[in-house]
Amino acid sequence: MQITVAGKQLDLSEALRERVQRHLNQIADKYFDHAIEANVTFSRARSFFTCDINVHAGRGLLMRGEGEASDAHGAFDDAAEHIAKRLRRYRRRVSDHARDLARERRPEIGRQYVLQQDEPAAAPDLPASSTGLNGSTGPFATVIAEMPAEIATLTVSEAVMRMDLTAQSVLMFRNSSSTEINVVYRRGDGHIGWIDPGATLN
Repeated sequence: MQITVAGKQLDLSEALRERVQRHLNQIADKYFDHAIEANVTFSRARSFFTCDINVHAGRGLLMRGEGEASDAHGAFDDAAEHIAKRLRRYRRRVSDHARDLARERRPEIGRQYVLQQDEPAAAPDLPASSTGLNGSTGPFATVIAEMPAEIATLTVSEAVMRMDLTAQSVLMFRNSSSTEINVVYRRGDGHIGWIDPGATLN
């Protein structure tokens, strides 16, 4: 597995880099069929260190673990344990048959954009709400990042599981039962919301 270790305005010792490489390879050998790459980023905030781990564990499976501690080694241990806990929690629920089906389903590719909230330009005749992305002056008018986004074919339970594994707040997927585009998301009250445009109310 290819592992990248970096620090944000922080010098990392060679011993820490080697420890990160060794420990993540152990996790990959234990839990993943074939992990592809991992990015580990350390930073410091006031009196503690933070560690952010992003693991690309296979097609369409991105996992994230975050940790913090009084030292960089502890922050890494915290983040790595978050990833391991998620894997231990869901490993028993994912059968070999389900993994084979997931590999056979070829995900669709969409586009994901990151928008920057801009200050509205001077336009006295137009309210801010009337502006948008098509060359207009309103908020969120500037695209600052664009990247491919896989839209996997999943059951609702698989989508919720993947959203938890990847520590996302929202996930778009194609429902394997209805073939419609669906969305699951984490609500403010902690429950999971599910949007199914193909469902009808009686």
